[in-house]
Amino acid sequence: MKLGFVSDSLGGLSFEAMLAHAARMGVSGVEVNTCGWSTAPHFDLKGMLGNAARQKQFLQSFSDRGLEVISLNANGNPLHPTDPAQGEGLKDTIRIAGEMGIKTVCTMSGLPAGSAKDLMPNWVVSSWPPETQEILRYQWEDRLLPFWSEIVALAQSCGVERIALELHGNQCVYNVPSLLKLRAAVGPVVGANLDPSHLFWMGADPLIAAEALGDALYHVHAKDTFLNAPVQATTSLLENGSLMDIPARSWSYITLGFGHGEEWWRQFCYRLKMAGYDGWLSIEHEDVLLNSLEGLEKSVTLLQGVMPKAPADYKPQAI
Repeated sequence: MKLGFVSDSLGGLSFEAMLAHAARMGVSGVEVNTCGWSTAPHFDLKGMLGNAARQKQFLQSFSDRGLEVISLNANGNPLHPTDPAQGEGLKDTIRIAGEMGIKTVCTMSGLPAGSAKDLMPNWVVSSWPPETQEILRYQWEDRLLPFWSEIVALAQSCGVERIALELHGNQCVYNVPSLLKLRAAVGPVVGANLDPSHLFWMGADPLIAAEALGDALYHVHAKDTFLNAPVQATTSLLENGSLMDIPARSWSYITLGFGHGEEWWRQFCYRLKMAGYDGWLSIEHEDVLLNSLEGLEKSVTLLQGVMPKAPADYKPQAI
């Protein structure tokens, strides 16, 4: 496996400073945010599209420091009913990835409105009242499947081999069954970006999810979640309070090791190996209490101690 981080983890720093810290910390690459919910401080999406000279200079900045571009990340809602720019940003990200020879693009599946007349995304997480089923039918049949059929065709035409969908709340694809359902419909260009932090607060088990995904596992975000048991006891894990008010929340994103200890992350890495995954662990730091650089450094140190690096070479002796 290889270790890196998402560029927005150091979004307050300049491009040069972000790369300097990546090299200093000993990671192998950086996953670069391009649009969507990110202001993309390290990547000019429109300026890079079709500009071979700028693309070459960008890639050279990484290779000069012994780093790789892990993937491009268009982390938004590409099916937002009133913000088509998010979907266009994903398409441009795929086009640029193809031009730059980057084979993996990370994104979200998208979440449409509940009907053609609605203006806001609608995430259905129950099967009652009955209208929930009509919402799901509309979202999947009328919006999600046509959109992703188009995106897969675009990726194939651009030479992008993998689109890794983050299993993220408030998206149509948020767990293993929904990812496999979409993949079965549109083909193996689509796979999973497994981020344990989201599965924690949705009540799933990332260790089992890793094995269940198997060859559909294309990418891994390393992010932890703090489960605040006293608050959870009365509010549940269905939490809509401010992300900045950790004491009041039932769950919060947190620096690796502060929510789940080293032993859990060791098991996670081993489960990934059991599932056949030998790709990137890309740290996504979103802890609002710890300094971003300090939190990222602690996360890097933890994973460097538990992740497998060398290929397996054990063979039983001939007896």
